[in-house]
Amino acid sequence: MDAKSIFDLLADTTRRRMLALLFHRGELCVCELMAALDDIQPKISRHLALMKDAGLVVARREGTWMHYRLAEKLPAWTTDLLTTLTSGAVPELKADLKRLAAMRDRPERCAS
Repeated sequence: MDAKSIFDLLADTTRRRMLALLFHRGELCVCELMAALDDIQPKISRHLALMKDAGLVVARREGTWMHYRLAEKLPAWTTDLLTTLTSGAVPELKADLKRLAAMRDRPERCAS
């Protein structure tokens, strides 16, 4: 993954919010991201596909749920960027986390 790809992905507010949530929570399914961002599945899935294609996130299926997390082998400097997202660069994060916490029927997770 090159720097240009990462910065291109960070140019979008929805992707910044999703990355901040993934960095903060570790792994979330599409339905949890939908609840946290209060957005529709096609939009969330489209952004996740872009981030997956760029190598920023990885996916795993568990039953009917698709779970996403940050890729493990990211360039070291991306950690600073992702830390910045959760340290105030994404002002929506607090509200997103509150909506996520209020979500009912969150999927159970097996050991990944």
